[in-house]
Amino acid sequence: MIGSPPTDFSIPPVLILSTGRCGSTMVSDLLNRHPDVLSLSEFFVPLGPEAFSLRRPDGDRMWRLLTTQSPGLHAMLKQGHVVDEALYPYDDPAARYRAVDMPPIIAVTLPHLTDTPEALLDALEPRVRARPRMPLADHYRALFGDLATILDRKVWVERSGGTLMHAAKLLRMFPEARVIHVYRDGRDTAMSMSQHHNFRVLLGAIKQCRRLGIDPQRAFRADTGSPLDPLIQRIVFSLLDIDKTAALPTLEDFGRFWSDLILVGLESVAKLPPDRLLNVRFEDVQAAPREKLEELIRFIDPSLENAAWLDEAAAIPRPARSKFGTLPDDARAALTRACAPGLERLGYPL
Repeated sequence: MIGSPPTDFSIPPVLILSTGRCGSTMVSDLLNRHPDVLSLSEFFVPLGPEAFSLRRPDGDRMWRLLTTQSPGLHAMLKQGHVVDEALYPYDDPAARYRAVDMPPIIAVTLPHLTDTPEALLDALEPRVRARPRMPLADHYRALFGDLATILDRKVWVERSGGTLMHAAKLLRMFPEARVIHVYRDGRDTAMSMSQHHNFRVLLGAIKQCRRLGIDPQRAFRADTGSPLDPLIQRIVFSLLDIDKTAALPTLEDFGRFWSDLILVGLESVAKLPPDRLLNVRFEDVQAAPREKLEELIRFIDPSLENAAWLDEAAAIPRPARSKFGTLPDDARAALTRACAPGLERLGYPL
């Protein structure tokens, strides 16, 4: 019912936390093939800092959050850059939206769930806007309940690239959630980040902020967003040249950034009991997909075991060669040093 309290799922929600560029997108895609799983891909991160800084919005304010580009996202799209994972066909003449006015929720999340994302967006609008003022997390629960009802799913699983930087905030909003931590050798992850435009802009912006005496990474440990975060992002991105910013980070910068995210993320999930935390090593999924996917779905809930899904999903992952080994000796050594704290915590050999 429109305006009703948040839907109570019988299966607790799941947060897939990762540094990004480590195989989490593949896990999200595999779960999307399960008939009972609402696989929310790239939901929180594209919303920008207001995804965590709003306190008690009403329905109209919530709808603006879902459909208005954050300053950072808009700055990139306005300067001709694209969201690397975007699924919405904004360059199709028949599409309702272009890149510069594409609602964040339709960039990836809704096209991941349906072939008719615009119709699903239209179905959500009256439900979201009719809701009263209430805590932000309750709005999210109600929205995910709407999607589960419309699409006939039993549990929601959210995955955005880089959510380890928001782990404390997400766990505060959803204290009942189970967590799947997906990770990969940091040296290969850093190399992938260095080829990814969004990560280059993110890390370049962090480097420029540090030159001004501001360290955005301090916010990674905070369990609530600040009302000032959207203003700071708006000011920063109004001053940035996106191309010059993206050119700033070195490969070692990405290695250190990856390691920092691992340490912050492990700190955030350290107090979770064993039955609420599953560590998934991407290399293991590639090597033994059936075994690892069966473990993953049982962790979410044993009632979701599905032989047909497992047969289909397990046939998809394929082993991939490490690109780290192709680097010159001195570059390999430098990147290993940059990644060393995170590698040691995860048990990778140096």
